[in-house]
Amino acid sequence: MAQSSPGPAARPLSPHIQVWRWHVTMFCSIATRATGIALYAGFLILAGWAMALGAGPDAYLAYTGLLGSWLGKLVLFGLAFSVLYHLAAGVRHLFWDAGKGFALKTADATAWGALAFGFVGAVVVFVIAHVAGAL
Repeated sequence: MAQSSPGPAARPLSPHIQVWRWHVTMFCSIATRATGIALYAGFLILAGWAMALGAGPDAYLAYTGLLGSWLGKLVLFGLAFSVLYHLAAGVRHLFWDAGKGFALKTADATAWGALAFGFVGAVVVFVIAHVAGAL
């Protein structure tokens, strides 16, 4: 007859984050959540812009001056990256929902592709804005 312990069974422990070898799909999982949060901040910035627009020319000038500073441009670049990366990650997840792209090489390639799309796309947006005189 098998002996059982009187208390609850010991639950398995998950390995600590330092045990795992970091790879691009882990980073992209975190980046997707982080860019989603950044998009909420971007919505607040957009709402602030609309409120400054409605508050009159002085408020609008001050707000656009803030967005035109080096820090404002850095934030706007981060938001452009967030929008484009989150879009690419969403398309990646749509393929996963269809059962495609789970092979390790495919998952790694699409992760790098989503990161590249976000970064290169943000650079292209800023180059176009600069050429158009918006920066």
